[in-house]
Amino acid sequence: MTFSATTVLVLALVAALVVALGVWAYSTANRLDRLHVRTDLAWHALDGALARRAVVARAVAVSLRGPAPPAVGADPEPAEIARRLTVLADRAERTGRADREAVENQLAVTLSAVDIARLPPQQVAELADAEARVLIARRFHNDAVRDTLALRTRRPVRWLRLGGTAAVPTYFEIAERATPAAATGLDVDTTRVSARVAILDEQDRILLMRGHDPMLPEVSFWFTVGGGVEPGESLRAAAVRELHEETGYTADPAALRGPLWRRVAVFPFNGDLIRSEELFFALRVAGFAPLPTNLTYVEQRSITGSRWCGPADIRALDAAGETVYPYHLDELLPEASRAADAGTDPEVRSIR
Repeated sequence: MTFSATTVLVLALVAALVVALGVWAYSTANRLDRLHVRTDLAWHALDGALARRAVVARAVAVSLRGPAPPAVGADPEPAEIARRLTVLADRAERTGRADREAVENQLAVTLSAVDIARLPPQQVAELADAEARVLIARRFHNDAVRDTLALRTRRPVRWLRLGGTAAVPTYFEIAERATPAAATGLDVDTTRVSARVAILDEQDRILLMRGHDPMLPEVSFWFTVGGGVEPGESLRAAAVRELHEETGYTADPAALRGPLWRRVAVFPFNGDLIRSEELFFALRVAGFAPLPTNLTYVEQRSITGSRWCGPADIRALDAAGETVYPYHLDELLPEASRAADAGTDPEVRSIR
């Protein structure tokens, strides 16, 4: 039996299409499998962040109750908030995935009613860190779900059942109470937790960076070394990383003391309104010439220099119209110096 050239060509094209389809299906199935793995890992990270927030919420409840029963005529609200926090934290730890959103939203609403002035400073920092980690983990999880659904819902993928028996991932929607700027009534575009370092030399001078908003290059200001905490990163690790990226100095994480200070700042930058929870460490070093190693594109546009400054230098910069952050840093330097030389971490306190 013989075939014509046309028949052979058609068979070859059909075979090529079948092979191409098989290669595409195999690679797509592998990619989808990796996306499912990423989604599962993201959920485990979010589950861990929610569990940590529940633990912190329970500790906050203990602080609100106090060591003794409330006095007659005392404000009953803190005690009621403490009771609700305990109940909701326990429920959040026991509730399955299907009902978790509702319980976590109730817990978030109750936490938003807590007057942080009643809490120890260290606990305020723990609460801020726990809530920020939930925010970051939830966004990371929902990004993974979005990417997985974008591929899995394509018609060829559904027709060929390339998703296999894996469950279809779902978004996890909970309120992000950190979105409104603290005590301002403003809506912010970005919320972040920052790890910063008060790095001091032998003369008790602090290393400051000079910069400006990329959209306002004519207005310069000075600030401490540091930056945003990345997903899954601890505050201390973020401080060490930012210190190396911005100055070239590699610090021993164990040498950092703190967090020492906590500062909540709401400010415009590069066209966005940012709410930043800043936690400061103190570090003693031998003086060195800073040399940035890995600045982002925005940092390259906004950071223009650095300088070792004593209290008089800081006051001179402020007097010249170049604001130094945090405020009153010249008065804070002795505290940072004592913390840097101490053998243990200090209790964190709020500053401006």
